[in-house]
This record gives sequence, structure tokens and C-alpha cells, in this order.
Amino acid sequence: MNLADVVGAMLFAGIMLYAIFGGADFGSGIWDLLAGGDERGGSVRRLIDHSIGPVWEANHVWLVFVLVFLWTGFPTAFGPLMSTLYVPMSLVAVGIVLRGAGFAFRKFSSDLGQARLYGFLFALSSLVTPFFLGTVAGAVASGRVPATGSGDRWTSWTGPTSLVGGVLAVLTCALLAAVFLAADAERLGRADLVEWARTRALAAGVVTGVVALAAIALLADDAETLYDGLTGWGAIVLVASAVAGTACLWLVWNRRLQLARVAAVAAVGAVVAGWGVGQYPWVLVDTLEIDQAAGARPTLWGLVIGFGLAAIMVVPSLGYLFLLANRGSLSADGEGPS
Repeated sequence: MNLADVVGAMLFAGIMLYAIFGGADFGSGIWDLLAGGDERGGSVRRLIDHSIGPVWEANHVWLVFVLVFLWTGFPTAFGPLMSTLYVPMSLVAVGIVLRGAGFAFRKFSSDLGQARLYGFLFALSSLVTPFFLGTVAGAVASGRVPATGSGDRWTSWTGPTSLVGGVLAVLTCALLAAVFLAADAERLGRADLVEWARTRALAAGVVTGVVALAAIALLADDAETLYDGLTGWGAIVLVASAVAGTACLWLVWNRRLQLARVAAVAAVGAVVAGWGVGQYPWVLVDTLEIDQAAGARPTLWGLVIGFGLAAIMVVPSLGYLFLLANRGSLSADGEGPS
């Protein structure tokens, strides 16, 4: 493994962390959208606010990390990626902004109508944003982003792999969030919300597994390079993901929800890792390899050093933040949902 490979592995580590923590964040908004009306969905939305309120902004640290590593570490890939996929990437940016604004302003709305509007923006953006992120991943994986930057602005991200990737991204976010919400509700002693989240975690897990199996079959025709990688060394990671996903559903079924969170994180992390292993050594599949896309050697060393400093300073701080949030120490009102 050379220096470019090391930086590439760090980049994929950032993608994995965003998929896990940002995914659970987006998934909470998806369940907010499906929670029902004011009366039926009120307690669910209070649980969501209680669960993600202290940490939702911190999750986008990983997205910033990925973008910085991509444009500085692999500049010849960043340009074509953005010029070909500027439509879904722009929609992602708009979704993130509207989602944040909706979540923040909903709490301070002057009347119920405003609260509903901002809540709808938050929830809808939570659904749309991961979908378009999934289409971007599918476009890269299926080789529709040429190194020349001349890829079609529409068909590049609307192919079969992109659409399935978008659906799978939404489903994995929903699964993660449902498991996390069930565990949080258990900690708060809300048996009714535990059952609400538990049944949805089981349903999301089953549907996600079915779609994932269908996606693998689809790759054989639409993303041959990735399919070949996934049937090679990547198969080990896919098996690990399947085992972790099955374990997650078993743990949820048996109401061992704290352990189920660990299994859900492992399952989603393994899916992203499988993408990286299956795609290696390509940054832009079939058009640009890691070594070809890598920036100057001093830049790569700077990223490695920066990654090390972040691991020392940022990661412990975020870990402590999530620990406090998990304990309920950061609740705004000191109480759980009612």
C-alpha cells in the first residue's frame, strides 16, 4: 500500500463515518415524516428531537472531512465528479441547508402553522438528501463519471445502480435511526415508543436486506467492475455485513436494543467498506485510479498528518459528545419525551 492508498483509505473511513452517524441523523427525519399527525406523532417527534438534538450538527463534520480529502488529495477526480454530478450534489447541499433550518426553526416557531412547515422541510429534506447521495455513489460505482468531466449531467446519476443506490441509502438510514430510537426510548423508560421504533426497525431491516440482495444482482449488468470486486475480496465484507444485519434483527426481535445498535453500525459500516474494497483501485470506476488521481506527495503527507491530529483532538471530543447525549446529559429540558 502506497501513500495514495493510505489517503484513499482515510477518505473512505470518512465516508463510512458519515454513512453511520449522518445516516442515523437523516433516518430520524425520515421517521419524523412518517410519524403521523400532531396528536399521533407528537411523542415520536419529541423522542427524535431528544435523540438527535445535541449531536445533529456535529454529524456533518464527516462530510466536510470527505470533501476536503477529496479535493486536496485527489483533485483530478474532484473536478470531473463535481462537473458531471453537479445536479445531485447541488440538491444534496440544498437538502442539508433546508433540513438544518427546518429542525432549528421548528422549535422556535411562533404558531402551529409555522412549526408544521418547518417540520415538513426538516422531514422531507431528511428523505431527499440521502437519496441523492446514494445516486452519486451509484454514478461513480457504475463508471458513469469519466475523468474528462464530460459525463452526461442527467443520465450519469439516473441509471439503475444510482436509483437503487439512492433507495438503499434511504433504507439504511431508516434502519439505523429506528434501532437508535428504540434504544433511546428504552433508556428513557418509554415502552410504547420502544415498540413503535422496534417494529419499524424490523420492517426496515427486512426491506433493506431484500433491496441489497437485488442490488448485487443488478450490478452484474450495470456496474461490472464493482460486481467483480464484490465477488472477489469484497465478498468477505459483504458476508460480514449480512451477518451483522441478521444479528441486528435478531437482537431487535429479542429486545436487546443496546447491542442491536452496535450490530446496526457494523452492518452499515461493512456495506460502505464493501463498496471501497470492490471499487479498489479506482476513484472514478473504469476511468481514473487512485495513483492517477492523487495530488502532490507533500499534500498527501499533509493530509495524513492532519488526519492524525484530528484523531487526537476531534475524535475524542465527538466521542465524549455522543457519550453525554447517550446518557441524556445534554437534554435541553432534562426530561424525556412525554
